[in-house]
Amino acid sequence: IGFILLLCLAAQRKGMVIRMEYRYRTKGTCSSEIIVELDGDTVRSVKFVGGCNGNTKGIASLVRGMKIDEVIERCEGIRCGVKPTSCPDQLAQALRLAKAGERA
Repeated sequence: IGFILLLCLAAQRKGMVIRMEYRYRTKGTCSSEIIVELDGDTVRSVKFVGGCNGNTKGIASLVRGMKIDEVIERCEGIRCGVKPTSCPDQLAQALRLAKAGERA
């Protein structure tokens, strides 16, 4: 599946929000990995390893603070040229797996 639960960073008493960090090995893109930190159902941070530096930094900045479902809705299905996927699409796949709580 290409998805790794890295660690639970913190559990906060306010609403029991659990901060989690995930690593996802991408498929079919120039980036090789996406590191996602979540606060419950909110994206706290995203870092792409490899890929188009400016574009991946832009994506990471734009999705910071967004709800997981909104990022998935906006990014899923985006293609990069003739490739069947893209860095935003791979981010959506990573967030789907994180939301489902899957581990590999």
